[in-house]
Amino acid sequence: MIAAFVIWGVMGLFFIGMGIYDYHAKTAKPFGFWSNVKVAEVKDVKAYNKALGKLFICFGIVFILLGLPLLAGQNSPWFIFSMVGVMVLAIVSMAVYTVGIEGKYRK
Repeated sequence: MIAAFVIWGVMGLFFIGMGIYDYHAKTAKPFGFWSNVKVAEVKDVKAYNKALGKLFICFGIVFILLGLPLLAGQNSPWFIFSMVGVMVLAIVSMAVYTVGIEGKYRK
């Protein structure tokens, strides 16, 4: 189960890395949250990218923490918390982006 947690952790680190990149971006182009969807025009691109970067960093950290039940061993009932937790995390992240970030920075 160590291998499963390592893979889970690498995926979490991917989100953290993406968040750090977004947070420190010097580009004048806003980064997207949704896949294959054109980003709406935003008022302050730098602040928008920083907010999106913070969201991705928080998502990655919580994602890694939700993977800790994988270390309990094979067929552990604690794994259900990981699965339900990731679903809740994804829904909360979508809500934070749509209501908080996009709502605040959209022109």
